[in-house]
Amino acid sequence: MQDLPQQMQVIEVVNPGPDSRLCSAFRPLPTLHSGQLLIKVTAAGVNRADLMQRRGLYPPQPGESDILGLEVSGEVVAVADASLNHWLEKSVMALVPGGGYAQYVRVAATHVMPVPKGWCMLQSAATPEVFLTAYQLLFLLGQLEVGQRVLLHAGASGVGTAAIQLGKARGAEVAVTVGSNEKAHACLALGADLAINYRQQDFAEIISQQWPRGVDLILDPVAGDYLVHNAKLLAMDAKVVIYALMGGRKTELDMAPWFKKRAQLLFSTLRNRSDDYKASLVQRLQSDFAADFEAGRVQPVLDRVLPWSQVEQAHQLLATNQSIGKVVLDVAGTALDATLTSGTS
Repeated sequence: MQDLPQQMQVIEVVNPGPDSRLCSAFRPLPTLHSGQLLIKVTAAGVNRADLMQRRGLYPPQPGESDILGLEVSGEVVAVADASLNHWLEKSVMALVPGGGYAQYVRVAATHVMPVPKGWCMLQSAATPEVFLTAYQLLFLLGQLEVGQRVLLHAGASGVGTAAIQLGKARGAEVAVTVGSNEKAHACLALGADLAINYRQQDFAEIISQQWPRGVDLILDPVAGDYLVHNAKLLAMDAKVVIYALMGGRKTELDMAPWFKKRAQLLFSTLRNRSDDYKASLVQRLQSDFAADFEAGRVQPVLDRVLPWSQVEQAHQLLATNQSIGKVVLDVAGTALDATLTSGTS
């Protein structure tokens, strides 16, 4: 076991809300509890949940770290139990409940996955949150089957690019909506069958023409008025899963089309799921797709990697919808103090 420092460098949110800022700080290393590992972080994925948390809209679960960051890659440097010694010095990627924007993070051993052969640590940091989310939405909630048709709104996002690949790998037909032609081309290159720029075309009209039978599953992080358009596309017994509210919390909805098609409207998050649920999800993703990961048939799309001192720029890329796939912070290779004003611990 490595000699570990007493403190670690982290990024803290100062003044959570619309005027929040991110600052460097030092904190004690996390204390491990039974069943947990300590990871020395190499890189951390950036997610919209991070942007919401800094605005005070998506707080961590009780007892979890208030530090941002829900997915990391790194090396296991300490374990809570002797039964976990086989993890020591292993390169891993992990779904964490918070704390990823730090040099060290603790995590349940059951929420950790080995880095696939041939993958770099930056790819690995871009994987856990979005691929576990996409897997959950497609197969656990959506119950997607071979030959079915799925529509992915925000198809060029981290979750969207993951869902395209997972869906195609299991024999589904995939349509996406995106906000630019560049994003449409990227999604088609990943295997999407249809890619519609919603700024230029009516996606409901286009999909209705191409798939007159309708869509079996819609994964929607937009919500708001998109529910009205989704209703035009429902196949019989269709499912619509809302997993974010980027387009707003309210809309006026005619329920008759949903009733006619026996449609199901579902809502889901991952962060507030139980540890056992997440452990099962991790196990199932690995069981179903480990071979696809190692063969390179399924892998994260990296838009760019930034030093973690440029975390504000990373957040701005997501906030302005400029990225395709994932933005990742390089934690191990850069220091913070030069560019982030120190906050108070």
